[in-house]
Amino acid sequence: MTNEAPTRIAVAVIGGGQAGLSISHYLRQAGIGHLVFERETLMHTWATQRWDNFFLVTPNWQCQLPGHPYDGDAPNGFMNKAEIIAYLQRFRDKVAPPTLEGVSVTRVSPRPDGAFDVTSSAGDYVAEAVVVTSGGYREPVIPRSAERLPASIRQLHSEQYRNAASLPEGAVLVVGSGQSGAQIAEDLHLAGRQVHLAVGNAPRCARFYRGRDVVTWLAEMGYYEMPVDRHPLREGVRDNTNHYVTGRDGGRDIDLRKFAHQGMQLYGTLTGVDGATVSFADTLAAALDHADRIYNGINAEIDKYIAKAGISAPPPSVYAPVWMPENPATSLDLDAAGISAIVWCIGFKPDFGFLDAPVFNGAGQPKYRRGVTAVPGLYFLGLPWLHTWGSGRFSGVARDAEYLCERIRERFAGTRQASAAE
Repeated sequence: MTNEAPTRIAVAVIGGGQAGLSISHYLRQAGIGHLVFERETLMHTWATQRWDNFFLVTPNWQCQLPGHPYDGDAPNGFMNKAEIIAYLQRFRDKVAPPTLEGVSVTRVSPRPDGAFDVTSSAGDYVAEAVVVTSGGYREPVIPRSAERLPASIRQLHSEQYRNAASLPEGAVLVVGSGQSGAQIAEDLHLAGRQVHLAVGNAPRCARFYRGRDVVTWLAEMGYYEMPVDRHPLREGVRDNTNHYVTGRDGGRDIDLRKFAHQGMQLYGTLTGVDGATVSFADTLAAALDHADRIYNGINAEIDKYIAKAGISAPPPSVYAPVWMPENPATSLDLDAAGISAIVWCIGFKPDFGFLDAPVFNGAGQPKYRRGVTAVPGLYFLGLPWLHTWGSGRFSGVARDAEYLCERIRERFAGTRQASAAE
């Protein structure tokens, strides 16, 4: 036990991903002292939690980290895993953030004097402000029912999947059809594996439509500038599942119906496990129809924009199903199907257990307005739809970070002076 006084710092940044480095960039520009706490290594998730054939699903030109826009020669392409890691390493080198790597923050709590106690594995600190940048995808989700599966079946989460060859021989059950699930199912399918896919309610969108990438159309239409308080769903949009599409091989649609036509086995939402038998809800047809409805709906909005603006473009089209489920199975005998592995692709959840502050709603989600909480000096950054669609992505985190840096600067100017020493 030590009686050493805690180290005082101006700003504690909790998390060393793109959000943490983005706020560090602006704090350094403003001359505000800070320290980035990262329990692993900076940007580690991109190197350690992505599969080998991972590609961005948004065009490279949308990579707009502060002071570090996309610097390659394919702005309309999609960076692969190695290119993303290299891009982020160059960003890290530019920012050169003051960092404690391999250090876990176990508690952050407000003090009576308006500062914050920060308890970490490297010692105790007192910070005048705290920016939580640990993200919304921190803890992998695997259902408790997975414990009832036979030990002979290898189970892994999407963050652990690397390639088809790393799995034991045999068929593979992929659970979940969001971005990760759909792309991992495709990766296995292209590798010649027999894939069984439990399809959820994720929507999909076209990769290219009427001569341009759909993301480019939506950007021109102002969708990515829309703040959350102007979205039809308001804060409810934060709970939406991302549309599945891929940037692989230059970018293309992901059509689960096409995969089924080629031999992939599709089911509805997984509902239960009883030894080697898993059960599914009878939701497959509705899920596929929903995804196609969103797909066609987005394209229809693009059609309206093109017509209103008088833009010359190839003619419109409507997706027509290439396969329809007929009496889809609601149970599966894993042994009989030769399934040797299950990849859980049902998402992540945040972990704010270290934060002892009254900033959460009844569902345990943080409450804020553009990252600013009701506790003076406590901020969030890098969460999905924190302010706009791009808030949790390379495209919008810079704007949010700059905004919060200005709020921090105003706080210090109005209460106490921040030391520029780092």
